[in-house]
Amino acid sequence: MARTNTSTTRKKTAAPLPAFAGSVAKRYPDVWRAYAALGEQIGSAGPLTERERRLVKLALAIAAGTEGATHSHARQGLAEGLAPDEIRHIAVLGITTLGFPSAAAALSWLDDVLPK
Repeated sequence: MARTNTSTTRKKTAAPLPAFAGSVAKRYPDVWRAYAALGEQIGSAGPLTERERRLVKLALAIAAGTEGATHSHARQGLAEGLAPDEIRHIAVLGITTLGFPSAAAALSWLDDVLPK
């Protein structure tokens, strides 16, 4: 059964940007608008729900070893209603795929932004 993507029917309130991203957006507003529009198009291009997309994006950030993106997607996940334990579980799932050191690094990055 195909799922209907309802994310395009409601407008999300933009969360405040982290300091550096905000400075890039201010310095290059046209580039930032194009980047944001691309993100909207990508999100609506398939059947995943908003929640599923957030979990996948967090997993991709962890797998890529990008601390900033991991912080960003964890914060966004919290704002969108993901529980801290759900977010941490993504890093734990990485132990057998990425290796313990990479998963442990991700858990430490998540500890930077998740409630204790």
